[in-house]
Amino acid sequence: MAFPRFNRKLWFVLPAVVIAVAASWYYFSGNKNDGSALTAKVEYGNFNINVTTTGELEAKNSENIIGPPGLREVRIWQVMISDIIPEGTIVDSGQYVATLDRTEITNRMKDLESELEKLESQYIKTKLDTSMDLRAAREELINMNYALEEKQITVDQSIYEPPATQRQAKLDLEKAQRAYQQAQKNYKLRLDKANANMQEVSASFTQAQRRLEQIQDVLKGFTVTAPKGGMVIYKRNWDGSKMGIGATMSSWENIVATLPNLTAMISKTYVNEIDISKIKVGQKTEISIDAFPERKYTGQVTEVANIGEQMQSSNAKVFEVKIKVNEFDSILRPAMTTKNIITTSIIPKVMFLPIECVHTADSISFVYLVKREIRQQIVTGQTNENQIVVTKGLKKDDEVYLSPPENSAKWRLEKL
Repeated sequence: MAFPRFNRKLWFVLPAVVIAVAASWYYFSGNKNDGSALTAKVEYGNFNINVTTTGELEAKNSENIIGPPGLREVRIWQVMISDIIPEGTIVDSGQYVATLDRTEITNRMKDLESELEKLESQYIKTKLDTSMDLRAAREELINMNYALEEKQITVDQSIYEPPATQRQAKLDLEKAQRAYQQAQKNYKLRLDKANANMQEVSASFTQAQRRLEQIQDVLKGFTVTAPKGGMVIYKRNWDGSKMGIGATMSSWENIVATLPNLTAMISKTYVNEIDISKIKVGQKTEISIDAFPERKYTGQVTEVANIGEQMQSSNAKVFEVKIKVNEFDSILRPAMTTKNIITTSIIPKVMFLPIECVHTADSISFVYLVKREIRQQIVTGQTNENQIVVTKGLKKDDEVYLSPPENSAKWRLEKL
C-alpha cells in the first residue's frame, strides 16, 4: 500500500520533533533540580580535629657508609663522587658501593713523592758532609796528640839545657796542651752540631715518609665498600638534593650513602606555624602512602621541633615533625611520599555536618532544611578540614542542602 506524499513527510518529521522535545525537557529539568539534589544529614558522634600534612618516609635508624678517614689530615677538604651504585641496590658486607675522584689526592701524593726525594738527597748529603767533617776533626786531634807527645819529649830532654831553653820547652808544651784541650772541646761541639743537623734532616725525611704513607692509606679508601648488608640510600644535602654521581662530599661530613634499618620507619613532615601549636608528642596519626593508597598505617608523633625554619622559595615558616610508623611493611621504602592525618583533639558526642552546608548572612549562620524548606539559624563550634560542629539549631539526622536550592531566597529564616 502506498502512503500519500504528505503522510510520508510527516512520518519522518514527527520522530525528530518528539526526540527534540524529550531532550529539551531532560536538559532543563535536570538543571533545575541539579542543585537541590545535593543534601547531607546531620551526623552525631565523636568529632576529630585533624591536621593533614605531606611527609617523606625515612628510616628511624641507619648506618652511614663513610668515605676514607683522614681526609682533613692530608689537607683534602672536598671530594667528588665519580661513581656510585644505583639507589635502592641491596648490598652485602664489603661489597662495592662507590668510587671517589682521585685527581686531587694523586696530585698531592706526587708532590709528596718529589718532596721526599729532595729530603732523601738532603739527608744523604748532610750525612756525608758530617762524616767528612768529623773525620777531619778526629785526624786533627790525633796529629795534635802526636805534637803534644813531641813537646813532652823536648821538655824531658831539656833538663841538660840552660834554664832559658828549659823554660821555652815547657811553654811550648803548655801551649800544645791548651791547643789539644781546645780541639777536644771543639770536636765535641762539632759532634753535637752534626747530630743536631742529622736529627733535623732525619725528622723532616721521616715526617715526609709518614705523610706519604698516610696519603697512600687514605687513597685506599677512595673505593668505598658497605660496612654491612642492606639497601643503599643516597645521602641528602641540606637543600634536599641527593648525593649521586658528580656530587661533592665534604671532609667535615664524610658520608657517601646510608644503610637504613627498614624495620623501623618514620615519616618526616613539616607543619605550618598556624597549626604547630596543636601538635603534641604522642598524638595518633593515620598514615597513607601515595604509591600504595589502598594501604593504611597508624603512627604516633615522636618529635616536634621547637624552632621553625623557612621553606625554600617561600616566606612560610614551618616546623619539623617526626611520626613513627607503628606497623612494619616490606613495601615501605625511604623517600616515599606519605599523607599524615594527625588527630590533635577529639570532641565526644556532638552533632556535625559538612562545612559547605553552613551559610552566613548578616553575621547569622544558617542551613537550608530539606523537609521544612526554611533557613534554620544554627550555632557552630570547632571545625576540621571538612566538617563543622553544630551546637544549636539542628537535631540528629536532620537533612540539609549543601548549596542553596531553587527559590531559597524566599524561604523564611527561623531564628533561635
